[in-house]
Amino acid sequence: MFQKISNILSIASFLLITSTLGASYFGYKYIQSPQFQKKIIDKVLDEVKPLLGDVLGNALPDITGPSIPTPSPTKELKF
Repeated sequence: MFQKISNILSIASFLLITSTLGASYFGYKYIQSPQFQKKIIDKVLDEVKPLLGDVLGNALPDITGPSIPTPSPTKELKF
């Protein structure tokens, strides 16, 4: 009688361990997939965009002026 109970518990333990290992493997593969990473990045960006609001607004001009002039060298350097 004890042998039968021991065998049943052993089989149940084996099934639990294999299902845990299988779920862990497939879960890891799913998390590492590019589709999952893109999905998470899209969700994060959708949550962050409203928090940023209109940070720059109209702070950037349409046209910028000329660059800052630099003085021309007065002496010629020879090496």
